[in-house]
Amino acid sequence: MVDGRRILIYGAAGGIGSALCRMLSHQGAQLHLVGRTESKLASLARELGATYTVGDVTDEALFTRVAQEAGRPLDGLVYAVGTITIRSLFRLTEADFLNDFRINALGAALAIQAALPALKESAGVASVVLFSSVAASQGFANHASIGMAKGAVSALTLALAAELAPKVRVNAIAPSLTRTPLGESLLGSEQMAASIAALHALQRLGEAKDIASLAAFLLSPQADWITGQIIGVDGGRSTLRTKG
Repeated sequence: MVDGRRILIYGAAGGIGSALCRMLSHQGAQLHLVGRTESKLASLARELGATYTVGDVTDEALFTRVAQEAGRPLDGLVYAVGTITIRSLFRLTEADFLNDFRINALGAALAIQAALPALKESAGVASVVLFSSVAASQGFANHASIGMAKGAVSALTLALAAELAPKVRVNAIAPSLTRTPLGESLLGSEQMAASIAALHALQRLGEAKDIASLAAFLLSPQADWITGQIIGVDGGRSTLRTKG
């Protein structure tokens, strides 16, 4: 449980972000939400009694503004912002690579850097949750850009977990394809969704609540001896093969 904890969530209006916000609010957390779309963010903030900041993580000035508006101390930070660029190497541009890296990895680093003074003021051990991907540990065709960016998130998780211990814990969740607005762009049809689901040992795609549940746990005091982990929530995709 995170009752009374102040938690900053980037990507709050997204599929996983909004599911997590509702879970944390139900558990009594005080939330500050960050996202690009003011209408969605304002609606969610009203629903949950949260504060919020509107901005894009490609704008470096956003992180300083969020640090000022989120309040202090902070007990947790979640960076649930990402991209899904699925394209062959031949079709990828320098701009694609830079955009994926900036949004997924650099944005996470800058968000933590700006919030670090507030995280260190937590009365307990503060928790940071980042998002990697199954594509950072397993090779998939057409995933060069996003796999590289998410691999950087995994490495960032390990580096910061070592650097910020024992006052701040840092972990990452590595999902497989999840039914969110971002993920739906890859599914196309229910037939395509069923085909991709069959590649997983548990024979279904992930749901936002599957990922959010682990994030909520990692933010809680019950996870206070967990740091430096990249945890797969992927239906077994990264480790299991159940068919010949």
